[in-house]
Amino acid sequence: MSAIPSLNLHDFTRGDAAQRAHFVRSLGQAYEEVGFVAVSGHALSDALSDALYAEVRRFFALENSVKLQYEVAGLAGQRGYTSFGREHAKGRTAGDLKEFFQFGQEPDPSDPVFGEYPQNVRVSELPDFHRLAMEAYRALESSGRSILQAIALFLGLPERYFDAHIEAGNSILRAIHYGPITEEPRDAVRAAEHEDINLITLLMGASADGLEVLSREGSWVPVTALPNQVVVNVGDMLQRLTNNRLKSTTHRVVNPPRALWGTSRFSIPFFLHPRSAMPLDCLPECIDEAHPRAYPPITAGEYLDERLREIGLKA
Repeated sequence: MSAIPSLNLHDFTRGDAAQRAHFVRSLGQAYEEVGFVAVSGHALSDALSDALYAEVRRFFALENSVKLQYEVAGLAGQRGYTSFGREHAKGRTAGDLKEFFQFGQEPDPSDPVFGEYPQNVRVSELPDFHRLAMEAYRALESSGRSILQAIALFLGLPERYFDAHIEAGNSILRAIHYGPITEEPRDAVRAAEHEDINLITLLMGASADGLEVLSREGSWVPVTALPNQVVVNVGDMLQRLTNNRLKSTTHRVVNPPRALWGTSRFSIPFFLHPRSAMPLDCLPECIDEAHPRAYPPITAGEYLDERLREIGLKA
């Protein structure tokens, strides 16, 4: 693997039957073999992406005393600000060299999940921050829905199998700042090797190199999206649901060369989660004699709680 596959989502959302079938087959094979793809033809405009990244830089440039006002105890980092080094990868104790700010779902008050999700945190110093983030949230949520429809077809499920599960799902838009490295980092890296928790992740570019994917051969492959692409990878929930058929590939964000230690890196991934009640029981379509059930039943909400404890965000 020298690069991740590239696909155009328009082939699925606007194409004829042959184009749709080719997209479904190519996406599914990529997720069986690599776990990552680069996707163009998505709903996020370059103008919106650029405007949000500018707001993200403004937020992380605020004084620490100001940012800490938006770190809300008891939310397990799921809304608002999370300070530098607090989160760590599963199985590690050294905190990642990052700080972040998270935006979550804003369901209709009539939806039963309305009382389940905490409210988003508004930053009074940046009146456009929330608006731009939620516009990007909706665009990536829409594209993620289309990608999951293609995945459903690849698995032999109804095209809209995931739709009800992700409607008002517990998805998160995370704005990340990997700060300048000011001293020898010892065991810490910007983001240690890990797999994502959710169904799929849509990454809307990054301001610097550093993202790497672990190949089947055990080598680390750099990943950089083109300006018109988002990188979309399988998360552990989808791997679990498909009984390991689709791969939640290990990835990391490495520290830059020493000459660039004084620079920052910014990244904005969208973690697409289902509603907490969704069962993650292995699909019957993915179980056979050669592939027996690999996981016990669990709901998405239970699994998320378990993983948040493992990465240090929840007690």
